[in-house]
Amino acid sequence: MSDPRYPIGKLEYTTPGNDASRAGWIQTIAEAPARLREALRGLSPAQIETPYREGGWTLRQVTHHLPESHMNGYVRFKLALTEDGPTIKPYDEARWSETADVPAAPIETSLALLDALHERWAILLRAMRGGDWDRKYVHPEYGKTFTLDHALALYEWHSRHHVAHVTSLRASKGW
Repeated sequence: MSDPRYPIGKLEYTTPGNDASRAGWIQTIAEAPARLREALRGLSPAQIETPYREGGWTLRQVTHHLPESHMNGYVRFKLALTEDGPTIKPYDEARWSETADVPAAPIETSLALLDALHERWAILLRAMRGGDWDRKYVHPEYGKTFTLDHALALYEWHSRHHVAHVTSLRASKGW
């Protein structure tokens, strides 16, 4: 992929998943913390502070972003499973990446958070059945309604997308 913003390409969700595709997407979410941890293994503090592309986030920011984003995703699933078509609260991920905890917190803190969050999320996802995947939430920033099936595909892609930011940078730098 020539665009470093999208090392695995953009999400292409054209048709709803099925039991087999959802099982694969859930497995990716379950494995995402270990894959991120492995992608970051052995990097020096200076390498962690390197942007994955010119003008992009540092690997530290990417690492802290994943649990922040996925906490929001987990809550969106819970809201959609317990309310009828809730409108979710968007957040400004760029501004979140600049809050004081991002440069101060060790990446291990966010890796541990991602481990625990994805363990819980995978349990929830594996318990979902049939019509659960058709439940929806409204994203006011995009003016769009997402089914949980679409949201699952999105967060599965998002997991791979940010791990690929790390692995692509490593490959380009020969790390």
